[in-house]
Amino acid sequence: MNKTIGFIGLGVMGFPMAGHLSKIFEVSVFNRSHSKSEKWKKNFSGTSYNSIKEISSNSEILILCVGNDKDVKEIICGQDGAIDFLKPGSIIIDHTTTSSDLAIELSSLLKPKKISFIDAPISGGQSGAESGKLSIMIGGERQSYEKVKNVLNTYSKFYKYMGPSGSGQLTKMVNQICIAGLIQALSEGMNFADKVGLNIRSVIEVISKGAAQSWQMENRWETMLKDNYDHGFAVDLMKKDLDIVIKKASKENINIEVTKIIDNYYKEIQGAGGGKWDTSSLYKRLKDIV
Repeated sequence: MNKTIGFIGLGVMGFPMAGHLSKIFEVSVFNRSHSKSEKWKKNFSGTSYNSIKEISSNSEILILCVGNDKDVKEIICGQDGAIDFLKPGSIIIDHTTTSSDLAIELSSLLKPKKISFIDAPISGGQSGAESGKLSIMIGGERQSYEKVKNVLNTYSKFYKYMGPSGSGQLTKMVNQICIAGLIQALSEGMNFADKVGLNIRSVIEVISKGAAQSWQMENRWETMLKDNYDHGFAVDLMKKDLDIVIKKASKENINIEVTKIIDNYYKEIQGAGGGKWDTSSLYKRLKDIV
């Protein structure tokens, strides 16, 4: 059964995701910058609202894809927030990368109002959002997850239920730990190849056919070599995500030494004015910053 869907957050990820939804469902959108809503309407079929109150009142499923914990909490619990206008039986799907504590807190706040909260962070970057091939890691009530599978299908290639509230966000933390390590290793490998006089293109051609292969290697080595970082997942966003990881690891006394080192490298890139660069700019840091 099709339900009315509201989508909040039309950034580089949310814009195409809401577009994929509009091909199948009745979709409405809201963005703090109204010009993005108007641009979306020119590209896709749907309604735009001017407030969280309006979109919440008219949605059975409300999807969020915004910046951080503060943004999510403000949308749901702030003045004229979604919590006061969503009807019982509604479901919130939050694709924002946040702390797992926030997901648990919001789920508990919404439950007495019979509103379900699903933490569903995404991986795959801008290209994955545009092609509708994101990976989604999901936490929350399983029954609610089962109800929104047809929604997730519209913009993902794979999704998996990971457990109770917060489990999706914890899985995303693992994802970011692994990505950070892979990009740093690729950067160091490419820099090493360059310094010892090897042809980097030839090196990648060989090692990408063996055990060193990764998505980052396949999709980022060439832009790294061309010093092109005006694309992809921004350093500012990765730094925000890694700060969440480090805070959780500290709380649980978990060793993530390498992740902490790379987090500092991203801080150096921000200091060099690279906050909007793609995360693969760890290579540029080795070549040009340090």
